[in-house]
Amino acid sequence: YDLLANRGSIMVGISHDTPAFAAHAIAHDGAKGIGPHPRSRQLLILSDSGGSNGSRRRAWKTELQSQLADSLGLTLTVAHYPTGASKWNPIEHRLFSAISKNWAGEPLDSYQKILNFIRSTRTQTGLSVTAHLDRRYYPTGTEPAPEQLQALRLKPHEVLPKWNYTISPNL
Repeated sequence: YDLLANRGSIMVGISHDTPAFAAHAIAHDGAKGIGPHPRSRQLLILSDSGGSNGSRRRAWKTELQSQLADSLGLTLTVAHYPTGASKWNPIEHRLFSAISKNWAGEPLDSYQKILNFIRSTRTQTGLSVTAHLDRRYYPTGTEPAPEQLQALRLKPHEVLPKWNYTISPNL
């Protein structure tokens, strides 16, 4: 979700919510030039603390390294919301809530219907949303190889270093 442009992009998957899927969803937009900022070399990622993109997930960090930092040449600053505080994430308030209102009471019985509801989501403030279907299979339980962990260019921040860090590209 781009706060300034009031635009969101949703990746709907047919497989599992894994670190590889979550990183690919972000990289999909990054490959097109981060939203309206195609020359940007930095990206701020606000992330929940659980699930596929949790602060303890080594696979999340290595997927960010390979799929975004190294592949797209981006420096990533990741800030994780503490457990129970994801409700303060603007994506929850400004994007997901609008999508939920748009499809309220409707049976979501096909991927095309889900994509159409997401794409037709609008608000009075001008929110627009794109949606894409990812048909890839993402296996669960994968762990990064030792060489992937060694290639990780992660620098913890001074404030809350377990939740805030920067990942730089390997040049």
